[in-house]
Amino acid sequence: MTATAAAPAMVDTLLAKGKDRTALFGVVGLGYVGLPLAMELVRAGYRVLGVDVNPRVVDSLNAGRSHIQDVPAATVANAVQAKKFSATADLTRLKDPDVISISVPTPLSKTKDPDVSYVLAATESVKRALRKGQLVVLESTTYPGTTRELMLPALESTGLKVGEDFFLAFSPERVDPGNERFNTRNTPKVVGGITPNCLKVALALYQPAIDTLVPVSSPEAAELVKILENTFRSVNIGLVNEMAIVCDKLGVDVWEVIDAAATKPFGFMKFTPGPGVGGHCIPLDPHYLAWKMRTLNYKTRFIELAGELNAEMPEFWVAKVVDALNDQGKAVRGSRVLLLGVAYKKNVDDIRESPALDVIRLLQHRGAQVSYHDPHVSVLKDDGIALNSVALTPETLRAADCVMIITDHNAVDYAAVKRHARATVDTRHVLSRERKAERT
Repeated sequence: MTATAAAPAMVDTLLAKGKDRTALFGVVGLGYVGLPLAMELVRAGYRVLGVDVNPRVVDSLNAGRSHIQDVPAATVANAVQAKKFSATADLTRLKDPDVISISVPTPLSKTKDPDVSYVLAATESVKRALRKGQLVVLESTTYPGTTRELMLPALESTGLKVGEDFFLAFSPERVDPGNERFNTRNTPKVVGGITPNCLKVALALYQPAIDTLVPVSSPEAAELVKILENTFRSVNIGLVNEMAIVCDKLGVDVWEVIDAAATKPFGFMKFTPGPGVGGHCIPLDPHYLAWKMRTLNYKTRFIELAGELNAEMPEFWVAKVVDALNDQGKAVRGSRVLLLGVAYKKNVDDIRESPALDVIRLLQHRGAQVSYHDPHVSVLKDDGIALNSVALTPETLRAADCVMIITDHNAVDYAAVKRHARATVDTRHVLSRERKAERT
């Protein structure tokens, strides 16, 4: 029987394994994206083999412990005890799963070019184990063309044919850490396959674990969807950050302006300014597209300008600290500055690309004595920064010459901040929100 004739049988086999949940899923990369996905697949009735190169992560998960804030340890423990989930660092076991989902990091290099080394390493591991009848899905955010231009040639170099012997698709992760309303299951999932059979198989196998699937015509379309989503946010955040600077120069309250504009029931979407942008997505994803378009001799002006504006916000807010210290007759050098929150967003423990890191470096460069309190981040280590979270007490607040609110965690006692801080720089407008709440 030829490979072409065998393809429908392979498709039917995978469709049946999705329908009766007998497919074995392999999830490569057990971080903020991979572990929540693995647990949803288990909840849907699948068996899941988690694959990670970090042996400490593997050992911890196999012991029923979770290293991801959004995934309770009990969820992992129950999956392990039910023999629905196990983790391994043995990459040769990638031959076992019917579906291999790749959720590895895609950072930027120092020159803002995409670093796809993790994707390439994962692809190489999959290639060495690839067998007939497997579906491979890349979920890592990347530039349009990665699946077809990098992964496909590598996998087909085995002699297996896509759409016939194996299946390949792209489905971007849309994880929003700390979001209490939307999770892996109820966030619509975009899927683009290399061939129609690839798309058909991917949709069928994800369907039991995801409420809504959104098929698109190609992996490139699916890759671009994720880039567009976060470029949209980056551009609009850049706009309101510039508006914060404009309002500051005009002596107008930017939050009052935004709140008033948000009363319009159409034609306006509310974004708020802050100390910059953080996380793995918004600061990085637009650069993937900008890089790709440079290879096609096109300059993405909106994207690059928004990135510049957002990157300048730590300097803007550090200047506010300088002003607050000047009002007390103090120089920055030698002053004690207490940061509240170092995670990139509220109520999470993720410090990736957090603007707090730039703020700390800028203040330390000016000679300030910097400390921080974050109920979610007990230890902060990043490229020369090594600090431990201090307790938030009246004494630590009074001891600081300036308190700077970077991340507006719910667990922080802002009433105590108002009572005891000598001076505050509030990048999140949280103190004013607290005052409004007190009046209502």
